Amino acid sequence: RREEMSMASPEWKRIVGDRAFVRTTGRRSRPMKLEGSCHCQAVRFEVRAPENFRTVACNCSICAMTGFIHLIVPADRFRLLAGEDALQTYQFNTKTARHYFCRHCGIKSFYVPRSHPDGFSVNVRCLDSMADRGADEVFDGRNWESSVAALTGRSGNGGD
Repeated sequence: RREEMSMASPEWKRIVGDRAFVRTTGRRSRPMKLEGSCHCQAVRFEVRAPENFRTVACNCSICAMTGFIHLIVPADRFRLLAGEDALQTYQFNTKTARHYFCRHCGIKSFYVPRSHPDGFSVNVRCLDSMADRGADEVFDGRNWESSVAALTGRSGNGGD
């Protein structure tokens, strides 16, 4: 039986906001609910996204090494269904981004990105029905400071 997590911990309470930064193809779209998990399914989550959402591949060191394909959503469009106790956090450089991975299988199925600290980036490859979907666009994460404005509409603030 799947139990919905309360997300009552201080870590989850800090991640709030409703900025609309889901990238779409520009066509009007109805929201859809997608579910996903880590490899061992100890961590389960759902995300609400437009039907015509666009995905982003980043070439920064961590994204390139893990093959992460981004679907970035506001925090109110993400819900952890199970596994809060299985999550470990990894941070580096500016310590702004919070990379969550399953302590059992090691998979990072979502994280709080530095570019959108009030939301989540979900790995499209961890979504139940989207594992084979590739990236729609590429973000130059190796040159983060000069590239982030195109992704977020604002200037950068350091690495990670």
